[in-house]
Amino acid sequence: MSNQFSDLGIQEQFQQSLVDLNISVPTAIQKKTIPMVLNQKEDVVVLAKTGTGKTAAFGLPLLQLIDLEKDNIQALILAPTRELGQQIYVNLLAFASANPKITIVSLCGGTPVKPQIERLKSTTHIVVATPGRLVDLIERDAIQLNKLNYFVLDEADEMLSALKDEVDAILKVIPKSRRTLLFTATMSGTIKQLVQNYMSKHVVHLEADMETLGHLGIDHQYVVVEPIEKLEVLLHFLSSKAGERGIIFCKTKAAVNKLAKNLAINKFSSGAIHGSLTQGIRDRIMGQFREGHIDILVATDLAARGIDVKEVSYVVNYHLPDTYDAYVHRSGRTARAGAKGLSLTVLQQEEVADIADFEKELGIVFKTFKKADAQSIEENNGLLWARKIFKTKPNRDVSEDFKAKIKTIFHHLTKEELVDKLLTNYLAQNSIDNSKLETPKKRKP
Repeated sequence: MSNQFSDLGIQEQFQQSLVDLNISVPTAIQKKTIPMVLNQKEDVVVLAKTGTGKTAAFGLPLLQLIDLEKDNIQALILAPTRELGQQIYVNLLAFASANPKITIVSLCGGTPVKPQIERLKSTTHIVVATPGRLVDLIERDAIQLNKLNYFVLDEADEMLSALKDEVDAILKVIPKSRRTLLFTATMSGTIKQLVQNYMSKHVVHLEADMETLGHLGIDHQYVVVEPIEKLEVLLHFLSSKAGERGIIFCKTKAAVNKLAKNLAINKFSSGAIHGSLTQGIRDRIMGQFREGHIDILVATDLAARGIDVKEVSYVVNYHLPDTYDAYVHRSGRTARAGAKGLSLTVLQQEEVADIADFEKELGIVFKTFKKADAQSIEENNGLLWARKIFKTKPNRDVSEDFKAKIKTIFHHLTKEELVDKLLTNYLAQNSIDNSKLETPKKRKP
C-alpha cells in the first residue's frame, strides 16, 4: 500500500484496515483534515461536498485519539438521519477492525430504545447518533456525556435546517471544553450562527473540492415541460436510462407516493422512501437500492440523506428545490468516488428564470436537455404498454372453458399477426395516428 496515509499520521493498525477495504489514496479533504485533527487542538469547520471521504477524514483520527485506558464516552458523532448514522457506524467498525478494543455504539431512531439503554451500561468509547434519539436518551438519563472530548456534526447544514431544536438541546448538555468538528456542504447563515455561538474563537476553516459542483463530474441540465406532459417526459427519460441507477427527488411525501405509484404501474424497477414510512420499510427499500435489486429511488430530501451508492448515474429533480443547499445535496448523490453523473431538473416555463440564480450562487453552468418530441413520447408510451402486458402475471382464476374459447378466436394467428392486431388496437384506444409512428421514408436522390 502507498504510505500516504502514514504520511498523514495514521497508525499502522488502521492502515491495515484501509488495505482490507481497498482504500489506498487519501482524498483532498482527508489530506487536509486528518493532520489537523491529530496534531492540533482547535475546533475545525470543514466545507466539503458529499462523496469526498468525510467519514474517514474525521473517523480515522478519532479512532486513533481514543484513550483505551478510559471507559467513558469520548467521542460523539451526530448525523441527520438513521441511514447516514448507520453508514458512519459501519464505516467506523471497518476502520477499527484491527483494534477490537475500541467500542462503538449506534444510537439512531427507528429501532427499539431499550436495547440501546442496556448497551450504554457497558464500556463505550464512540457514539454515533441521530439528534432525536440522543435527546430521548439524555432525557431518560441513560447516557453520560459529561466527559466528552470530541463532538462531530456531520452534514451540519441539513441537520440544522430540520433538527435545530434537538441540536441546540444537545449542545447545552455536553462539556464546553470538548473539541468540535463540523462538516458541511454549504455555509448557511444558521451554520455561521452555530459556529459563532458554540465553537471556539480560533476555529480553523478547511475547504476542499469546492471550486464548483461541475468539477465533481456532475453534468447539470434542465428540461422545460408543460404540466400535462411532465410525467410522460420523465418516463421517456427513465426508459433511456434502462439498467442504470438513479434517484428522483420530490418536494413532498405525497408527491413521492404519487410518482412511485406511476413508476410501479409502468413496471419500472423502483422504490420510495420518505419520513412517514416505518424505519423497517425504509431500511428494506434502501437495502434493495444499495444492493442493486431496484434501479430507481424516489425520495424526499431528508429521507435520502446518507445514500452513498457509487453507481448512481443520474439524479432527477422532479421539483425544483427551494434552496441552493438542497440542490447541492441532491446533485451530490451522483458522480461519487470520481465517477461522472447527470443532475436533471424538470422545470415549468415560469421557473426557468430561477436557473440563473442557481448558476450564480453555486458557480455551475446548466445545459438545456433536449425534450423528447411527440413521436418519441408516443413510441415510449407504446413500449411501456407492451412491457406492462409482458410483465402481467396470468390470472389463475379464469376458467379453462372461458380460456379455451379465447384461444379458439386467436388460434389461427401467427405471433406477428397477433402483435400487429394488439398494437393496432392500442393505437386506436389511445387515439394515436399510426402514420406518426412510421419510420420516415428516405427521399430518393
